[in-house]
Amino acid sequence: MTHIEKLQQALEAVLGLRIKKLVADRGEITITVSSAEYPEVALALRDDPALGFEQLIDLCGVDYSEYRDAPWDGARFCVVSHLLSVSHNWRLRLKAFCVDDDVPSIASLNEVWSSANWFEREAFDLYGIIFDGHLDLRRILTDYGFIGHPFRKDFPTSGNVEMRYDPEKKRVIYQPVTIEPRDITPRIIREDNYGGLK
Repeated sequence: MTHIEKLQQALEAVLGLRIKKLVADRGEITITVSSAEYPEVALALRDDPALGFEQLIDLCGVDYSEYRDAPWDGARFCVVSHLLSVSHNWRLRLKAFCVDDDVPSIASLNEVWSSANWFEREAFDLYGIIFDGHLDLRRILTDYGFIGHPFRKDFPTSGNVEMRYDPEKKRVIYQPVTIEPRDITPRIIREDNYGGLK
């Protein structure tokens, strides 16, 4: 039995029907759970000796709208956590979709793994995902006056506002974006004798 098969067997034994989807691909396992069972599953992954995922090494948000350039049928926002078991030397990807696309929210894992703190702040800042129970959920990468969430697929490429120094007011000001949107079409040069070919 391979290392990945042992992990899959342990996951199925401990979590059972709480696993909505399990994908074993390229030597990695990804499990998807419901947002309602997300904190309970996280505790089981950490505390059950058969699994022993002591470390959360990454957590990020994903916007699935127009996934793979096609309409997506399902919840739009997902939280993806990457876990590591040092004792068993295996990794796991844990996914949970937020129920509401308009105000995406999910339970915070900060009480389970303290390393979730800044990762959840980043997902809130960039995707607008609200982590219920997070004690300090505020922007971490964008400016406090920033409007919107820049990693959402419907966020305009040029943004909504721009910041510049105003010499008359002698301070930095915010104003609507003044950049004209444009489509850039690459120019293709075709030569009859390119590379010595005729």
